[in-house]
Amino acid sequence: MDITSLGYRTDLLLLELGGSTFRDTGEYVVVRTPANPGFWWGNYLLYRTPFAPDDTKIRLDDFRREFPAAKHVALGIDSVDGEVGAEDEVTAAGFEIDRSVVMTAERVVPPPRPNTEATYRFLDSDDDWAQLFDQSLATASMTVDAAYEEFTRRKTATQRELVDAGHGKWFGAFEGDRLQSSLGLMFDGKGVARFQNVQTSLEDRGRGLASTLVHHASTYGLTEGGARTLVMVADPDYLAIRIYRSVGFNDTETQLQFAVPPA
Repeated sequence: MDITSLGYRTDLLLLELGGSTFRDTGEYVVVRTPANPGFWWGNYLLYRTPFAPDDTKIRLDDFRREFPAAKHVALGIDSVDGEVGAEDEVTAAGFEIDRSVVMTAERVVPPPRPNTEATYRFLDSDDDWAQLFDQSLATASMTVDAAYEEFTRRKTATQRELVDAGHGKWFGAFEGDRLQSSLGLMFDGKGVARFQNVQTSLEDRGRGLASTLVHHASTYGLTEGGARTLVMVADPDYLAIRIYRSVGFNDTETQLQFAVPPA
């Protein structure tokens, strides 16, 4: 399957390792995650071209035909330049447009304010993973309801399964046994490693934990992990992107995602 975007290529790698399936129609790729139907970006259509005039309705119909039971709509474009096409039609149809920055690094430098108080190690115990689940809910950017809690529970279980199967590591910054900051780093076995879910508990922010943890995990990835290129996908409007740039990540692509949330 030919995917141009490094962001989407590594997204699909992670999904495939977690049990997702793909069907390439030529015009778009159908991405399915049967084990987690509430996962928007595990159940979506990835198109190969921007929106032409009148494409929006056609693509909505495509999604509803492929995912008749879905409460959301999620579409992507396999491009690197952030070109939407008929953007007015897309927004008029109720889509939220997410432009993320795909960042890469082949070497890293220490953060300007490293945190030397925390302990940095892999997550390995049941308690570690339970804390990751709780942290993911506490730091969520949306309302946490029963559906989101179930989505997070399934996603955390998949993340642990990937680590247990040897596809990557989950790293944590700890105060004693308490998880403060966390992230995942998954490997494709061909020299590329992709970061996942960098997050810090609300009460621990502003202490240099995330930047130190990213540098710690990056160093592991480029040495013991055998990676030559690290990949990070970030929100261009969120302060965390400055953290990634400060340790050596550079902007490489723009990744486009389009979603209509459940009513």
